[in-house]
Amino acid sequence: MSDTLFTVGGVPVSVSLALITGIAVTLAALIALALAAMRAVKVSGLSALEQALRAEELQQRLGDMARAQSDTAGRVHAMGEVLAGRQAELARVMNERLDAVGHRVGQSMEQTTRHTMDSLRALHERLAVIDSAHQNLTELTSQVTTLRDVLANKQSRGAFGQARMEAIVQDGMPKGSYAFQYTLSNGKRPDCVVFLPDRRPLAIDAKFPLESVTALREARGEDERRAAGQRLRQDLTRHVGDIAGKYLIPGETQEMALMFVPSESVYADIYDGFDDVVQKAYRARVVLVSPSLLMLAIQVMQQILKDARMREAADQIRSEMLLMMDDLGRLRERVAKLQTHFGQVNEDVRQVLISADKIEKRAGRIEELDFSAEAEAAPVGQDGAAAATMPALFAAGEPRLSAHASE
Repeated sequence: MSDTLFTVGGVPVSVSLALITGIAVTLAALIALALAAMRAVKVSGLSALEQALRAEELQQRLGDMARAQSDTAGRVHAMGEVLAGRQAELARVMNERLDAVGHRVGQSMEQTTRHTMDSLRALHERLAVIDSAHQNLTELTSQVTTLRDVLANKQSRGAFGQARMEAIVQDGMPKGSYAFQYTLSNGKRPDCVVFLPDRRPLAIDAKFPLESVTALREARGEDERRAAGQRLRQDLTRHVGDIAGKYLIPGETQEMALMFVPSESVYADIYDGFDDVVQKAYRARVVLVSPSLLMLAIQVMQQILKDARMREAADQIRSEMLLMMDDLGRLRERVAKLQTHFGQVNEDVRQVLISADKIEKRAGRIEELDFSAEAEAAPVGQDGAAAATMPALFAAGEPRLSAHASE
């Protein structure tokens, strides 16, 4: 009975409170009717009969109202029980749905947490990459700042171009074929010289006027750009003239010199915007080279030196081959003499074999002589015959021995 049926103005209304309120309202209505009846009796001055009838009617109505109130209380009680059952069912359904919703929310929260952790992990990795990139950018910025400071100073700029040029030459040329700060006969010292096969050095200059290029690139207006371009043209022309006057000595150096531009972009800007200066440099026998073109020139000079060494080696090989041919002729003569000696030895061996065969035959004849007992038992009277036969035997053998001796 204490279950809440509804809420009025934020106050919960239970079944018992609704019953009490209904009874109170009914009693208030009865009292109001009684008071109205009494007031009507007093005001209208009706007769006692009418008042009795009215009282009876009022009593009847009060009875009807009491019965109606009793029926209402029963209905309210039944309605309260129905509402209590429905409220319990609603609570059960709500609990089940809340459990299902809680389970789904838990799963969703778990998935969301997992996705969030994955996203945070990926975010941390990306932040690490960004941090590394930021450090690289910071280092690059410092290097660019340092490079700008270097290019702003003439001495530092010359050292920068000198270092790049020296690195390219040292990587491409063999030792002994180049020299840095080599002194010429006029006392001038180019940044680098390369000795070609005729031993005349090729001069390379690395002091390029980069401040004029920087001023041209930083120019804002058209007037500033025109003034910076004119300054760059004058500096280039002056520098080309200095190289041609200092490093081109007839009979001592090569007929051309190289002016090293330590930046590909600067080299491209000069060729695009200052073609007249490039043509003047060619006529003055000064060639502008970028780092890539200097590498190509170094490779060409290296091939020239290699060809010269191969020609020197070919001359030496030719002289050695001539000496080898002389040695081969002497060897042939000595082999011919040795062959003659071998022929004589073969003839001597053949003669020795012939003598050995004859000795063998004579030994066989000696072996065939009869020295048996019958010859020993011959009569004494026959000694003369035996004696006569012995000289004949030896006489017959003398020419054979003499022939053998002659052989």
